[in-house]
Amino acid sequence: MARLFAKSFYNSKAWKNARKAYIALKFGICERCGKPDAKQVHHKIWLNETNISHPEISLDFKNFELLCDLCHQKEHNEKYSPINLDLKFDDNGNLIKR
Repeated sequence: MARLFAKSFYNSKAWKNARKAYIALKFGICERCGKPDAKQVHHKIWLNETNISHPEISLDFKNFELLCDLCHQKEHNEKYSPINLDLKFDDNGNLIKR
């Protein structure tokens, strides 16, 4: 769900056109897992109150990534996850980076 400062941007014709064109360019395929019918155009540099008015961030295809719902949820919620996929236990039971 869009944050309050971003609602008017996500309702703009410029965003809707850019989003539609990017989905078509990527043939609707999630760029992370390859699932078809992806609909989430994710901003690699997350939008904030300052950069949302800069088209080189908010509307530039270089800052877009097409994701399925699951990959998009992982992107936005992974920092809150109790599981860290970059860690594992060694043979002695010590927590180490993968």
